[in-house]
Amino acid sequence: MKIEILAPAGGRESVEAAVRCGADAVYLGTKVLNARRNAANFDGQSLEDTVKYCHERDVRVHLTVNTLIYDSEISQAVSVIQEACRVGVDAVIVQDMGIASLCRKICPELPMHASTQMAVHNLEGALKAQELGFSRVVLAREMTKEEIRRVTENCSVETEVFVHGALCMCVSGQCYLSAVIGERSGNRGLCAQPCRLPHKVCGNRGSDYALSLKDLCLIPHMEELGSLGVTSLKIEGRMKRPEYVAAAVSACCIARDGGNPNLEQLKAVFSRSGFTDGYFTGNFGSRMFGTRQKEDVEAARGVLGELAALYRKETQRVPIIFDFMLEAAKPAVLTCRDKQGRSATVYGAVPEAAIHKPLTYDAVEKSLCKTGSTPYFPEKIECRIGENQMMAVSALNSMRRDALEKLSGLRRSSVSYSVREVEVEQTFPKKAAEFSPELRGRFHSLYGLTQDIVSSLEQIVLPLVDVFNTFNNLVLKTMDKNKIAVEIPRILFQNTEEILKMLKCVKEFGVYKAVCSNIGALQIAKAAGFDIIGGWALNISNSLALREYRDLGLSEAELSIELSSARIRQMGDFLPYGIVSYGYLPLMIFRNCPVKNAIGCKNCGKKFNTIKDRTGAEFFVDCETGGQCSQLFNSTPLYLADRIHEFSGIRWHTLYFTKESPEEIRKIIHAYQERLPWEKSKLSSRQNSHGEFTRGLYYRNVP
Repeated sequence: MKIEILAPAGGRESVEAAVRCGADAVYLGTKVLNARRNAANFDGQSLEDTVKYCHERDVRVHLTVNTLIYDSEISQAVSVIQEACRVGVDAVIVQDMGIASLCRKICPELPMHASTQMAVHNLEGALKAQELGFSRVVLAREMTKEEIRRVTENCSVETEVFVHGALCMCVSGQCYLSAVIGERSGNRGLCAQPCRLPHKVCGNRGSDYALSLKDLCLIPHMEELGSLGVTSLKIEGRMKRPEYVAAAVSACCIARDGGNPNLEQLKAVFSRSGFTDGYFTGNFGSRMFGTRQKEDVEAARGVLGELAALYRKETQRVPIIFDFMLEAAKPAVLTCRDKQGRSATVYGAVPEAAIHKPLTYDAVEKSLCKTGSTPYFPEKIECRIGENQMMAVSALNSMRRDALEKLSGLRRSSVSYSVREVEVEQTFPKKAAEFSPELRGRFHSLYGLTQDIVSSLEQIVLPLVDVFNTFNNLVLKTMDKNKIAVEIPRILFQNTEEILKMLKCVKEFGVYKAVCSNIGALQIAKAAGFDIIGGWALNISNSLALREYRDLGLSEAELSIELSSARIRQMGDFLPYGIVSYGYLPLMIFRNCPVKNAIGCKNCGKKFNTIKDRTGAEFFVDCETGGQCSQLFNSTPLYLADRIHEFSGIRWHTLYFTKESPEEIRKIIHAYQERLPWEKSKLSSRQNSHGEFTRGLYYRNVP
């Protein structure tokens, strides 16, 4: 089967550009619950009309329902899913586990694709997605070709790979920078792209744009992608103009057919200092970075008119067979059939005996080939004409138009789904008992772990790799093993088998709890027989998702750091849950480390290095222990010690320790035990670049 070209469609003109330039499928969103809420998007009638338009032309429609939702939006999600079924979309693209559960409940037949926002980046994640009922996974853009191969060769789920368009600096679904600094969440479809603004690694004379990557282009690797067994090639760009869609789709189709697309034209219509294939080829580094320059903008002006011409007219892309019969004393009959077996028949007048010029096959063929204003082209024409019969060409033309319109009506009809009526839950069960929440400590490393600190906390979360490598540490050896939970790196492109071995080893030491922040990690921890605690990066934002993770075997979970305190209070008690209450919040996670590119690993020394933004705020970067990534942390710490009483239903508060000294850790624990305001916490003298502390998003509004 030919590899699918999947095109973005932010509005109707982009749909037409994609279809007329050869796309096999388009992906688009409604005006709510999709990850490009600022695109034009589609409402009920325009969505239905677009699906009919695409289906008439053999183009599939994938609907993005790929944002996180709140409990207050569950009924809205139900309506969107029901609308998707009603108009007959071919698949829905989903990030939120709550929405996935609704899809299975409302319409089990409706295909689900796991959004790139789910950060499926290894075989284990793909297997878990398949287990959850997803028929396709959109793989993380940061994967190399060998990592993609591992998935395609060992999992039967369909795979979708981004082949062209913008590259986020952070792994998709794991970026909180826009939300934390501007209340515009990428997980809610409103990313403000602050990463494209100036950021500079301190101590480096290099680029002022340390978080901005060039656009992705894997079009020259089309043959390799086909050999990997990838199902679909996805073009990014629902916020881009139709000319961009036309250029990208055309280039992909030419390359797929073995031709040489005009990549200079593609670069001219939109690029950020050119393109990169660094992740796919494994050539990470500074050459992957770029920004939108003045010359990039000016280059687009010269090609827009030429590109618009590519989709100005209807394209004949649907093959049909005509069967025409003209016999004496019988009405003329014209049937047209498509390759899916649909058939439309129309009848004309009874022919007359020819006086001078009888109707010929050539005349019939010439008439039936006039399909230029339709999506059809005659692949074959069968013709039976009785001897000496006459019919006006205008009548034959009319029959052709009527037959094609009748066939179009059949092709526009929706895919048929069995939709179940569901009772929309508005409120969720809450246990009457009030809890005295625990204090838990999550440590970035074993640094700062002392006996007295351990004794003052109910649970200690430590990096799995550190525990595995240093279990002879005196503090660890003497600790109550029930108190320890190991954290699996949330992004694991490689060496997942090693992580499984480490888990089995630390289990022999007596540790049996694992914190998992990705569905791939769930698969690994389950295989090792661990009790699973969901981490905050699972992005649990509603009660349905919490219940879904309970059914997946989690014993407890942390909620998303993007939830407000009011929304947290609405959560149902399907699982014991906690929140991150203190710490420098991780805002981004990178595979291509900006510090490494600026000063090199040798000069970094795996220390906390600083990145400064245009306002002077100083964020810090550090390697994730045991992973293949580095992380960007917020410039100021989250602090809620004096607000703990406002989070009813919370079973624990996680203190997220990164670069704090043992003395600072003691002060923080004391402040939380005593519920002290910041100014009385003995931490208020700490110097931060932008204010002393933050309340995170718990008292702000992420729409």
